[in-house]
Amino acid sequence: MSGDTVPTLPAERDVRALHSDGHRIRPGEIAIGVIIGRTSEFFDFFVYAIASVLVFPKLVFPFLDPLQGTLWSFAIFALAFVTRPFGTLIFTAVDRAYGRGAKLTIALFLLGGSTAAIAFLPGYADVGIAAALLLALFRMGQGVALGGTWDGLASLLAMNAPENKRGWYAMIPQLGAPLGLFVASLLFAFFIAALPAEDFLSWGWRYPFFVAFAINVVALFARLRIVVTPEYARLFEDRELQPAPIAETVRTDWRIIVMGAFAPLASFAMFHMVTVFPLSWVFLYTSNSPTDFLVIEAAAAVVGTISIIVSGRLADRIGRRTLLGVSAAAIAAFSGFAPQLLAAGEVGEIVFMLFGFALLGISFGQSSGALSSMFSKPHRYTGSSLTSDLAWLFGAAFAPLVALWLGSSFGLLAAGAYLLSGAIGTLLALWLNRELAKTID
Repeated sequence: MSGDTVPTLPAERDVRALHSDGHRIRPGEIAIGVIIGRTSEFFDFFVYAIASVLVFPKLVFPFLDPLQGTLWSFAIFALAFVTRPFGTLIFTAVDRAYGRGAKLTIALFLLGGSTAAIAFLPGYADVGIAAALLLALFRMGQGVALGGTWDGLASLLAMNAPENKRGWYAMIPQLGAPLGLFVASLLFAFFIAALPAEDFLSWGWRYPFFVAFAINVVALFARLRIVVTPEYARLFEDRELQPAPIAETVRTDWRIIVMGAFAPLASFAMFHMVTVFPLSWVFLYTSNSPTDFLVIEAAAAVVGTISIIVSGRLADRIGRRTLLGVSAAAIAAFSGFAPQLLAAGEVGEIVFMLFGFALLGISFGQSSGALSSMFSKPHRYTGSSLTSDLAWLFGAAFAPLVALWLGSSFGLLAAGAYLLSGAIGTLLALWLNRELAKTID
């Protein structure tokens, strides 16, 4: 359903008015819209992830020891991934009834509202166990909203990519992850360094969540500027990127959805093993300053950004399937020794983070939408969204929780074994599914 044939919200009408002079959006602006949207989403993600380690165990679970408090915090962290497919179900109906612009507006305001609500979260000292229940509610609100932020721009970008540059265009949406981490890490590092610990835990940690809301508003207008204009509405229709019923999509293309959900397991397991998990381990089991580690994380995010860009060139030269397989094998090797570097002091942490992000960028840069072209055209838009939801659920939702529990119970080698399982899953998916090879090579 075209965005200009359905009732519109005020924000959508304002964006249309800005372009009533006949301004035509250049094709390259699809990439800009994708990067802005993904950076906004990942900034929200990392703000919450960092607070899950540094704030919520003390604010919400002060009656537990630090390890147990962090494990419970990570359990709530996973709720967004669990509820995200339900958000896709709800917002697909909104998309079909009212258009992509209305869906995106409602979803991003729900995401921003849920994020801002966390900034006002009372602690256990104020409301008791209700603090944990409220945090869980707001986290589920974020998850439902994320199910509605799928705008189809990444698929549109991939489908308009030249034959010999598919890998290059595939990496563009992935740039949002290191960019969001870079900003979130430095923002938290600033507040931790500038404030006494008591002030940071009382009110300083709340500011990044307000910033997240502001970024969501900016991202909303940047993305609406593209998706609601007549030129792009027609382009979405020409490429048949329109919402389809969830049940019909699953019934028709369930094999592709399953394949797409499990193919990037190595990348998504690696994603949390070098972002959320190491922060929790360093904070709980070393005497190193969290500020210093957040700065290391920001520097590693720069390496990750460069590595993602390199992945685009490599994929176009040797093929996406080959690159995914090689990077999964490298992640398997990494899992056997690298996590133990976190116990080797600051130098070990730096080596782990920089090497890990370089490897993550190569893998993660090509992990998105590898199977989108395999969907039947009427189900490509909805199928790609659902596949993304399930890939994050299976590959990343419980990664920090499981890795921290394994590491604390059996040592860092056991945490590496979890990462190894993800690498094996990807290698098996690439080997078993011959259709994948035909699609992305």
